[in-house]
Amino acid sequence: MNGKVPGTLFIVSAPSGAGKTSLLKALLEVLDGLRVSVSHTTRPKRAGEIDGADYHFVDPDTFTRMAKGGEFLEHAQVFDNYYGTSESNIRDQLEAGVDVILEIDWQGARQVRTRFPNAVSIFVLPPSRETLRERLGNRGQDSEAVIERRMRDAIAEMTHYAEYDYLVVNDQFNQALQEIGSLITAQRLRCPAQVQRLQTVLEGLLN
Repeated sequence: MNGKVPGTLFIVSAPSGAGKTSLLKALLEVLDGLRVSVSHTTRPKRAGEIDGADYHFVDPDTFTRMAKGGEFLEHAQVFDNYYGTSESNIRDQLEAGVDVILEIDWQGARQVRTRFPNAVSIFVLPPSRETLRERLGNRGQDSEAVIERRMRDAIAEMTHYAEYDYLVVNDQFNQALQEIGSLITAQRLRCPAQVQRLQTVLEGLLN
């Protein structure tokens, strides 16, 4: 088997509280050749977070300079902070054959599709509003007012589900994990990519 195959860009979006981050963390443990893009953000670093691993933490002036310089594939304001994805970093990884996941909201997904029309997009839904609110409340970090605000924002985010290629409901965690993994595996097995990977095998079978 030979031939380097460019990686696939996957977009994964979900409302806050749907469990997207936990799913992607588990996905990295079961699939090789897959990375979650590390975004730039202006939000403060939380306890336990590592600069360069969880996010690239930058001040607002640096973020603005990068955005004006066209360095971001996408960028958006989420709540009171800004988030952006370095385009050069994404392209380098894809060219190296790595599948890259962008963990972004619908605004960012729209921007990315204009530059990467072949990106594969997945939207993760909670099973119900009640479950979503329970998950947001269980964090124990936010006031009731903040939870209500996050619920409103989550509902607004979910109205954009039809813009995505696939929908996954995170009711049973392991099932949702398997479904997302299956989507990535199926993409890797598409004929154009496999023809490049299996060039030697195909030549041996057909010549």
